[in-house]
Amino acid sequence: MAYHESMYFLVFLPVVLIGYQLAPKRVRFGVLLFFSYCFYFLLSHRLIVYLLGATTITYLTGRLVATGEKKRRKTILIVGVWLLLGMLLVMKYSGFFAENVNALFGTINLGLRLPVRRFLLPLGISFYTLSAIGYMADVYWKKIEPEKNIAKLALFLSFFPIIMEGPICMYSDTAETLAKGEDIRSENLIRGYMRIGWGLLKKVVIADRLYVVVQTLFDGYASYHGVMIVVAAVSYTVQLYMEFSGCMDIVIGSAECFGVTLPENFAQPFVSKNASEFWRRWHISLGRWFKTYIFYPVSMSKLTRKWNRFAKKHTSKYIKLMVASAIALFPVWVCNGLWHGANWSYLFYGMYYFVVIMIELMLEPAVKKLCAAWKIAEDAAWWNVLRILKTWVIIFTGELFFRADTLGIGMHMFRSLFHDFSIQKLWDGTLLTLGLGRVEIGIILVSLLIVGVVNHFREQQIDVRGVILQKRLPVRWLVYLALIFVVLIFGAYGPGYQEVDLIYAGF
Repeated sequence: MAYHESMYFLVFLPVVLIGYQLAPKRVRFGVLLFFSYCFYFLLSHRLIVYLLGATTITYLTGRLVATGEKKRRKTILIVGVWLLLGMLLVMKYSGFFAENVNALFGTINLGLRLPVRRFLLPLGISFYTLSAIGYMADVYWKKIEPEKNIAKLALFLSFFPIIMEGPICMYSDTAETLAKGEDIRSENLIRGYMRIGWGLLKKVVIADRLYVVVQTLFDGYASYHGVMIVVAAVSYTVQLYMEFSGCMDIVIGSAECFGVTLPENFAQPFVSKNASEFWRRWHISLGRWFKTYIFYPVSMSKLTRKWNRFAKKHTSKYIKLMVASAIALFPVWVCNGLWHGANWSYLFYGMYYFVVIMIELMLEPAVKKLCAAWKIAEDAAWWNVLRILKTWVIIFTGELFFRADTLGIGMHMFRSLFHDFSIQKLWDGTLLTLGLGRVEIGIILVSLLIVGVVNHFREQQIDVRGVILQKRLPVRWLVYLALIFVVLIFGAYGPGYQEVDLIYAGF
């Protein structure tokens, strides 16, 4: 989706707020549904039929699952899930599957070819499919009651702030609040618009500027090596975080204007001390979904129970735990990689984190013994800094492969990292050949410093917006105006700047 299309959202929001507030309370959820479908149609046109189909399947499955006998309920759930997954698999992965099967046929000289079809992906299909599957599973597990009003279920799946990039919500997160139709409060508006402004700063001031550097380095990957590959990996990681977390700020702030609290999707991921903690802080709603609907069910599956019974008699507790963890984590990381797209780079990315997390689990007892033997306190500042820096290396390496157009390019860039590593390229003017001048680099660095300070306060459980709202009126307005003018003056748009697609809208 192009950058100018995403601007529809910021124009659309105040229109919806006015229409919502003017409507009677009892029909406000209907007003939100109407505007959500209008927004979706503006961006996807006839592809809205897939959202309508997914909503119908989800509604019928939920109602039937709630009323059937146990065996029948499970069959209905499986059918409903596979109808939604089938739609997603055909639209998103059939071309990738056909290409690889054809390559295999060619290798063994088999004169067969599958047709390779490319489909135009409906906006947000990966996000609303997971939300729909979560809803059906929760009804099956009797965590929630099935929704009798299809319009309310439709609003849960299509609420316009979340349809492009999430977060992936559970029905219990938003459905009740969306249906209530409470009045818009001035405090919610102020807090919501502050967060929207903060998200815009992260996206248009930092992420969209870094896009130029990232595009130059990854498009011309064959010409770069050593420290410039590090620059590529770090720049893309920062761009991805600033854009995705910035978009989440915009989404969460927009929902907050209506009094709807969406789940947070980021929690200062770059202070993580290991890969597992990083994924508890990065794209939190996706991780929660995988944990709830894949990790836990697999952990309780017949395969895992059989292994545990066998291991209890024939192996040590350590081996039992490691294998059980691998059984549960493997499908999570396969799905994590493939969820991002039909590309071997994404599948490798998932397997990369599976291996890294398994290594961390295997080494954990030895590390604890080592710390005890050397009398290293687990909360020692220097020790935590080392662990964070180690995690940065893991993160930047993973994002290098994630961003590479193909797995082969990712491997080439990783190998190039170890050739001619001249650190002086960071200050000899080489960085100025990547598309940004000194002033623009300075804007990025100052903005990153501001974001870092705010994230530090958030890590200390300090509500920055709450602190600002407690200040005197002139101070509050100074902050509001400063945020507005920073975005307007320093945002990367207008003549000389390229339109930048929303990265996660493509997933």
